[in-house]
Amino acid sequence: MPVTVLIADDHAVVRDGLKAVLEQSGAVTVVGVAATGREAIDQARALRPAVLLMDIAMPDLDGLEAAARLHQVLPGVRVVVLSMHATSEHVHRALRAGARGYLVKESAGREVLEAVLAVAAGRRYLSQQIADLVVAGFVDGAGASPLERLSAREREVVQQVVEGKSSAEIAHALHLSPKTVDTYRSRAMAKLGVEDLAGLVRFAVAHGLTPED
Repeated sequence: MPVTVLIADDHAVVRDGLKAVLEQSGAVTVVGVAATGREAIDQARALRPAVLLMDIAMPDLDGLEAAARLHQVLPGVRVVVLSMHATSEHVHRALRAGARGYLVKESAGREVLEAVLAVAAGRRYLSQQIADLVVAGFVDGAGASPLERLSAREREVVQQVVEGKSSAEIAHALHLSPKTVDTYRSRAMAKLGVEDLAGLVRFAVAHGLTPED
């Protein structure tokens, strides 16, 4: 039976390209696509794919937070992270979130089929560039992310703040009061050492919490 795959990326051209590469092999069937982290979770729950290809920087909920939440409820769905980021911090965050594979987007077209088949068979898949980073991070103790200082709710609020949503909009989406949202935002900024919204946006982009565009 072909391996079933769900593709989560906020760019349609990337989703279409990955789907074409995977399906032309005959070994994979793409059962669905998603454009946000929340949509990826919903689609995975509904479709139960063998593998989820997940971009990190997506709107509404970043890919690593989505992967961590999905890993708790559907550990049988194996996540392969796709990212433009190739740093030990991002790789370690992905692995801690439960990802079974990690690909850099610039090489994903060449490696994506191999990665999907590997993780579907129960193995891990790290491209050589990423494997080298993991080893280097283990040796020198690198890989800890400043985002680990934040709670899941604080990360969620920060992401929506940098996406331009008001406290009222965030409160409605997360079923909180606007005052509670402001508290989470202030607490997160204090933990990160960020003094204003511009600094928070720069931090979020640099750490893959939200897309650059």
